[in-house]
Amino acid sequence: MVELTNDLDKILVTEEEIQNRISELGQEINECYTNLANDEIVAVIAIINGAIIFTADLIRHLRLNMELDCIRVSSYRDATSPIQEPEIIDRIRLNLQDRHILLIDDILDTGSTLTKVVDLLNTTRPRTIRTAVLLDKSSRRTVPFEADFIGFNIPDEFVVGYGLDFAEHYRHLPCIGVLKPELQNPPTWT
Repeated sequence: MVELTNDLDKILVTEEEIQNRISELGQEINECYTNLANDEIVAVIAIINGAIIFTADLIRHLRLNMELDCIRVSSYRDATSPIQEPEIIDRIRLNLQDRHILLIDDILDTGSTLTKVVDLLNTTRPRTIRTAVLLDKSSRRTVPFEADFIGFNIPDEFVVGYGLDFAEHYRHLPCIGVLKPELQNPPTWT
């Protein structure tokens, strides 16, 4: 197996730091929902593929009556910055009316994806919508959007690992690192 961490210019967040922060986020989210009645359900919605690993690890720390679903949104394709308006590719199947929604994404940068998904979720008439992101790259924000729960604030660098990819590569890395500049636009993958 190829050691893909050699493709990183540097590591921004280690595996240990990620796991510690996810545990803390779980506590923060549990505290936020402490006043729910026993029969109230939180619909956890993951924006995939990027948030799948973060979501899987995070929900193990949640002590909530929950359901899980995913939504697929595309805005990057094989580029290092958004190339289009986010497009909803696959929709949610849960009934979200009068439910509490916890929307989870891997990274909040321009804010366009989360704004679009939150707007869509609002049409389902939920009771509340809260958002959790692993990474916040606030310097790239083009629309006003702030997440309710944030794992790490990061600088404006192209990051991969722990679910984040470049052209579907590097998602499996246990850390979050900056991809070497010369690898950010390879002509072809071999």
